[in-house]
Amino acid sequence: MSEMRALAEKSNAWPFAEAKAILKRLNGKTPEKGYVLFETGYGPSGLPHIGTFGEVARTSWVRHAFHQLSDIPTRLFAFSDDMDGLRKVPDNLPNKEALELYLGTPLTAIPDPFGTHPSFGEHNNARLQTFLDDFGFEYEFISSTERYKDGHFDATLMKILERFDDVINVILPTLGEERRKSYSPFLPLCPKTGIVLQVPVIERDPTAGTIVYQEEDGTKTEVPVTGGHCKLQWKADWAMRWAALDVDYEMSGKDLIESVNLSGKICRILDGKPPVGFSYELFLDDNGEKISKSRGNGLTVDEWLRYAPPESLAYFMYQKPRAAKRLYFDVIPRQVDEYSRMLDAYDTQEPAKQIDNPVNFIHMGTPPSEKAHLSFNILLNLANVCATEDKSVLWHFIARYRPDASPETAPMLDRLVEYAINYYQDFVRPNKAYRKATDDERTALTDLETRLKALPVDAEAEEFQTEVYQVGKLEMFADQKDWFKALYEILLGQSQGPRMGSFIALYGRDETLLLIVKAIRGDDLAG
Repeated sequence: MSEMRALAEKSNAWPFAEAKAILKRLNGKTPEKGYVLFETGYGPSGLPHIGTFGEVARTSWVRHAFHQLSDIPTRLFAFSDDMDGLRKVPDNLPNKEALELYLGTPLTAIPDPFGTHPSFGEHNNARLQTFLDDFGFEYEFISSTERYKDGHFDATLMKILERFDDVINVILPTLGEERRKSYSPFLPLCPKTGIVLQVPVIERDPTAGTIVYQEEDGTKTEVPVTGGHCKLQWKADWAMRWAALDVDYEMSGKDLIESVNLSGKICRILDGKPPVGFSYELFLDDNGEKISKSRGNGLTVDEWLRYAPPESLAYFMYQKPRAAKRLYFDVIPRQVDEYSRMLDAYDTQEPAKQIDNPVNFIHMGTPPSEKAHLSFNILLNLANVCATEDKSVLWHFIARYRPDASPETAPMLDRLVEYAINYYQDFVRPNKAYRKATDDERTALTDLETRLKALPVDAEAEEFQTEVYQVGKLEMFADQKDWFKALYEILLGQSQGPRMGSFIALYGRDETLLLIVKAIRGDDLAG
């Protein structure tokens, strides 16, 4: 056994825990199909979103962990439920009125409102693949429409027809009285309109492989359940897919726990074995409310990527997936800095620590060696105090503090400078609120001015930090936090800020002294 595998088996990191559960399901043996199948789902009535990223990323990390534990081959299917009928026209689409005519029609049978693909479903499928490719995910795209129509699901659909009563008896207890009367796992596609119909099945013929439903005018229509003439209600559809594809692992949101249980029961009726599952918590917005695509609260992937690198989003997704987390703009700086710290630590860690480090999963075992050099928080405050949106101004200070770094030699740092400027523009600058120093605070600032003047211009950050700390201690602030908060509010116009020693070393001793002198005089630092 290799050292890496031995370490993986001892690891308690959540992706390894999931991978071990998959191995237990398999009894350590290769499945008959020859590989372990990981699956993620996508509903293409809307564009890929931050939840899509989270599910594919987390599933990919479990797959990576599995590779550390076993040599059994794996595949990951990104499955698109593109045969679903359109329930509602999203507000952000062109030609919205024209799409209203296609309500109930499968997404792959609706004209593409963007005019770039044969259908609306195929347009969004293409966007999904571009989205996943841009993040470097390794996956295979699978279309529900294609699998229904090419016969892949036919054998399992026939089983559902044969065991119709067993299947509906799983679902019926969860439905209201009226819905029970009309429920059927099969949703026929109307031969005349192509609409996915939710109608009672009045006859079924397991030998012929057909069902009969009644039209509104009383006419009876018989359709095969195979070949794409019917699709399934989604809980039955999920179970059918698990059984037909022999899915070994699929995660889903905590809100779907009941559906997972019901689909698992149906999967067993179909002689399948439900996959190992993982229920992740949903995200909350800045008010602690659940994020909803229709409400548009929270933030999007594109919004996150305006202010921070994709690795920081991955780091956010990695942390405590079973805990509800606020997904809003103010979480971004911390995630960037925590990711950077983990990356900086990786090279110096023992293998047992490396294998548990989130960057091991985020970068699939090969984290980059480049360092950030400076924290994102420091860069934000540099942009703030310089009141600039010009990268070259920030690099003037950075180059003095880190003479070995330049935009060419430190591209990661250069990217962080751009992100910091964007974040400053949108969130810091509009909310800056400087205040005047009190008499006691002016006394403390005068003491700090004297102490900083006594230090060399090129003193280390720790030396500056020591003097800042000593002032807070000697000037009898009730709490050191009050002293640092005062510095942030008076000098930077915000209630939180960086480690002051590092900030002074970066911004410059003399430049910081100028800020302090202005604050002592009572000048308007916002000007």
